[in-house]
Amino acid sequence: MCKEFLLGEDEIEVIISYLKELLENRDCIVILRGDLASGKTTLVKHFVKAIGLDDVVNSPTFSLQVVYGNEIFHYDLYNKTLEEFISLGMLEEFEKSGIHFVEWGSGKLENILNDYGFDVIVLDILKKDDKRLYKIDA
Repeated sequence: MCKEFLLGEDEIEVIISYLKELLENRDCIVILRGDLASGKTTLVKHFVKAIGLDDVVNSPTFSLQVVYGNEIFHYDLYNKTLEEFISLGMLEEFEKSGIHFVEWGSGKLENILNDYGFDVIVLDILKKDDKRLYKIDA
């Protein structure tokens, strides 16, 4: 099922509400794809706030993984190859209960996760003038 939302920055709560409903009571990996500054980290920041956490959300580009609360995991593969990510033991992290947001996740990672039987959602964010087109493949 593919769903699309074309939203301005002040309308991001629409996609956040949809994600909250989609991810409720579900252990899931959300692969976030989009160009630099497309809003991947911003989406995670709004999601974390929407579920009532006060954690400060920043891109985990240099730390690789950040955990918010007990069950929101945030990864950034921008500076890592898939092989490096795997060699660091990060695939095992996906076995933890919760929602895992992965920025810059490739199609190869998606295939591996599906082969292992993980629940995977792909969310592409495309810049369209002053708006964002969110495409969710769930």
